[in-house]
Order: sequence, then structure tokens, then C-alpha cells
Amino acid sequence: MGLPSGQPGDARRRSVAHRQPHRGEASPRLRAVGGAARRLIAVFAAVACLAVPAAADRLRIATWHAALTRDGPGLLLRDLLAAEDADLAAIVAGLAGSGADILVLTDIDYDAGGAALAALAARMGALGADYPHHFAARPNTGLGTGRDVDGDGRRGGPRDAQGYGTYAGEGGMAVLSRLPVDAEAVRDLSGLLWRDLPGSLIAADDPARDVQRLSSSGHWIVPVAVPDGTRLDLLVWHATPPVFDGPEDRNGRRNADETRLWQHVLDGALGPPPTASFVLTGNANLDPDRGEGRHEAIRALLSDPRLADPLAGGASVDWTRLGLGPMRVSYLLPSSGLRVVAAGTAARDPAAGDHRLLWIEVETGPPDAP
Repeated sequence: MGLPSGQPGDARRRSVAHRQPHRGEASPRLRAVGGAARRLIAVFAAVACLAVPAAADRLRIATWHAALTRDGPGLLLRDLLAAEDADLAAIVAGLAGSGADILVLTDIDYDAGGAALAALAARMGALGADYPHHFAARPNTGLGTGRDVDGDGRRGGPRDAQGYGTYAGEGGMAVLSRLPVDAEAVRDLSGLLWRDLPGSLIAADDPARDVQRLSSSGHWIVPVAVPDGTRLDLLVWHATPPVFDGPEDRNGRRNADETRLWQHVLDGALGPPPTASFVLTGNANLDPDRGEGRHEAIRALLSDPRLADPLAGGASVDWTRLGLGPMRVSYLLPSSGLRVVAAGTAARDPAAGDHRLLWIEVETGPPDAP
């Protein structure tokens, strides 16, 4: 059995139509959802301990593969504005109650104007969690290759795209931050061709060898300005599941290379390596030991001395309903020079999906600061 992300019929793809609310007084159902959200945020805030950093030199970074994706473009924005979806309310409450200064989301639909991301931030703000700084770039999901990648005799299907997607922007990534994001300095590696990765595992006869990008969603380096005047880089990615292919193991090879990319970045093989402190975070769709995939790729990353692993051994998702049990597929790996003072995994709310929110607290400043 493998990892079930990104497949039609998966729970994360579902979308439920709702009637539009009337102007004026909220409906009883909307008031009930709002009350539930307030109760949920209290629970998540208790788990997270604090809604702001305990000290001025501490930052909390969190990541969550929360199901903020829908079956078509614009539907996430619709649902966020309608505020009638109880599952979505649980996610909003979990994010708002996380106490994070920086939130990295790895399954959120992208739109060019950032409307859905702004609506999400507004919903969180209504619960007392303000995130004025946002970043999102167009993901590779749903972006056409012009090739028949899956060999079904047709072009333009979701598996023929640069990254699996029934429409452009499905299930992308985003950053929400209390601190300024230097969008002009972001390094977006999402356009790197798979064949151009050093030691690429792409097959010589791959049907899209000359156009296939490595990133199924994206690989970003996002600088965030921290209060002490330094910066913290976020190295963000979401890899393809290493399943849903055949004996050629195309997705397994690509998944491994999407993770291996980061060691090439740290080596300076793909441009200047990060000079600031950083946190490598996202969804690798790969457990170090369980499920399908080339486990050696994530093991090599976890054992890299340039990284710390404060959540070692913990699970990030519970796929018991699929017969897989708890697994670790999402990661928060700070650079070894960062001082990690706390780390944890939020309690899972079944209404918010299978994946759990992960967080770490670090003390920022130059790596050699006392």
C-alpha cells in the first residue's frame, strides 16, 4: 500500500455545494459553525500553549497538509466566503489556534489574485489570529506538458500535467506570516527540468523527458525578515506520491528526486546555498520506513548534519481508515545552527482531515549567537 495523496476520489478532493448566505443576520447554521469554530480554537490554542511567541527572540513555525483544495477553480474561495463548511471551519480554527508566527500550507488551491489565501487569512483574523503577510506562487499542478505522459493515448489529462491536477493551481502551497516576507528575493526552483537535476533518476525514454519539470507542486526558498534584523529562509516543497504508476516506478523515482533536490541546494549545486538560518519544511509524501517509495531519499535528508530533526519518530498523518496507520510524510527540519526550544504535533481533529499540524519554536539570530 502506498501514500494516497493526489488521486481522484481521495477525501482531500471532495467539495460540497452550499447555498449562498443571505445578507444581514447569519443563519442558525452559520451561527452554529461560528460557535464550533470558537470552541475548536480554544482547544487548539491550549495544545499550542501560546497565541504569540513566549519571548521576543522566539519564533514558532508550523506546517500543515490541511485539505484546502476543491474539485474546481474558485470553489475554495466560495466555501471560505460562505463559512458554512464544518470541516473547513475546523481547519481555520486549527490554523488560528496554532500560535504560529509562520504557517506553511502544502495543499491549498492557487489563484493568481490570491483571493482564496486572503479570504483564509480574513477568516483566521476573525478568530484573533492576524497574518498580514502572504506568499504563494503558481504551482506546477495542472500545468500542461503537451505530452501523453500516462500513455492513455490522449493529451491534456490530469496525469499529463507537470504535476497531477485536474485544473491549473489545484493543491498548491502558500505561506502566511506575521512577519514580512521578502517576495522579491524568493528563489523559485519549480521550473527546473527533472533531467537537469544532478544524478537525475528520470528514464532515458521518459515521454516528457525534454519538458518534464522536477517539482510536481513546487520548490521555493522564501526569505522572512525576523525581529532581530536577520532573516530566516523557508525551504518549502510538496512532492508527488511515490505510487499510482507501474513497474517503471516513475512516480517513485520522481518523488525521491524531489527530496534529493534539497541536498543539492545545500551543496551549492543549484545556485548559491542558503547563507541565512533556514527551516526545510513541507510534505515529502515519503515515510522513512513504511509504505511505498524510495526510503533512502528521505533517510539521507534526515541524517544530513546540516539539518536537525526535532520531531524525529513522530507521525504527521493517520491513515488508519486506509489500513496504513500512522505515518510520517510532512517535515519541519531546521538548520543545525538554529536553537530549537520546543516542538510538537497538534492534536488531530477528525473534522480537519487525516493530516496533523506540526510546529517548532526556534530562537533566531546569527547561528553563532549565544
